[in-house]
Amino acid sequence: MRAHIDQDVLYLHQDDVPPYKKSGSVVRNSYFWALRSIADRALFNQDWEFADEVWPALTRMLTSFAESGYLGYGETMLEFAENAEIPAVLKPMATWVSPEEDEDKEDAP
Repeated sequence: MRAHIDQDVLYLHQDDVPPYKKSGSVVRNSYFWALRSIADRALFNQDWEFADEVWPALTRMLTSFAESGYLGYGETMLEFAENAEIPAVLKPMATWVSPEEDEDKEDAP
């Protein structure tokens, strides 16, 4: 999930957050509600916002869903620009992405 931090708020790109689907997978819908429950803002067609106070919980949640084996790497890993500083609390579930990789993701259907 593409992510960036501005003034101690983590933003997850609106196209990368899990969608809720009424007849969708229980795991994916649980993931949606779990993330949404700790987000400060999770509005339709906007990036989701997470204050720094919830980053430890976010990291534990991402780790738990990643270890379940039901969700893919791209759905549970925070992806920062290659020059971004990743706070220590987020590092277990974060990585850097080169600009070329980020462009490929935006072009994907």
